[in-house]
Amino acid sequence: MTHLVQAIALGLLIGGVYALMASGLTLIFGVMRIINIAQGAFLILVAMLTWWLWHETGIDPILLSVVTTPLMFGFGWVAYRLLLSRIRGSSASMSVLLTFGFALVIEGVLNITAGNKFKSATPSYFEESFRVGAISLPKAQVFGFLAAMAVLAALYFVLTRTWTGRAIRAATQNPSGAALVGVGATGTAALAFAIGSATTGVGGSILSVLYPFFPASHYDWISRLLGIVVLGGMGSLPGALVGAGILGLAETLTATYGSLNWSTLVFYIVIMVVLLIRPQGLFGAKLREDTV
Repeated sequence: MTHLVQAIALGLLIGGVYALMASGLTLIFGVMRIINIAQGAFLILVAMLTWWLWHETGIDPILLSVVTTPLMFGFGWVAYRLLLSRIRGSSASMSVLLTFGFALVIEGVLNITAGNKFKSATPSYFEESFRVGAISLPKAQVFGFLAAMAVLAALYFVLTRTWTGRAIRAATQNPSGAALVGVGATGTAALAFAIGSATTGVGGSILSVLYPFFPASHYDWISRLLGIVVLGGMGSLPGALVGAGILGLAETLTATYGSLNWSTLVFYIVIMVVLLIRPQGLFGAKLREDTV
């Protein structure tokens, strides 16, 4: 029983971090119908920047998210204005091609500037744990989870309690209706992409502590994030939370009772089973293909 509780606790901690990472991707798709394949590259870009700042200054990597988050907000805004605004209204496949190319550019720049070697930020508490009875909770995962929950709570507040958030949700649910009441499509889309990119400011900083990474790691991360978003339902934030929790639990339960090597496979098997029963995902709505 102790092993089961331990695995569930760790799965929820990891799932919380995954939820933050996937929230930006699903927000961007929900507002703009853009599949941002570069989201994984954004995470690795932030992880690399966090590692460098930690290495040079000794500042806690997760705390460095107060620096990386506004940087990624600005980066996302500029990227949308210069690149993605040009394909607004095009098919989703066009956004896949453009953002995949953008991801390759980021990977190439990181290879040149940072080298093609694994890196990982290891703060002083990296190997320490909290004890709760017989359960051991690694401090790095607890701190990462708390940071992720704080950002998700802030994102929820922005989307539900501010005019900006209402505009974003209106553009998500009824773009033509939002335009009729004065919600600018271009400005709202740029803001949504900037916010979605900003989530990688915290997600990438957490990633730098919890996982070794190198420039090409973005392939692994975008596949995980897409799996979470597809399982939960494209464009659904609650779906992303549930999908992330399932991935976290799949990893820890499989590692505890089987092998860590099989954990990701188990998650994708779950996705296949769910999509066979419910093709739109757990929280997604059926859409006509000609409306996407």
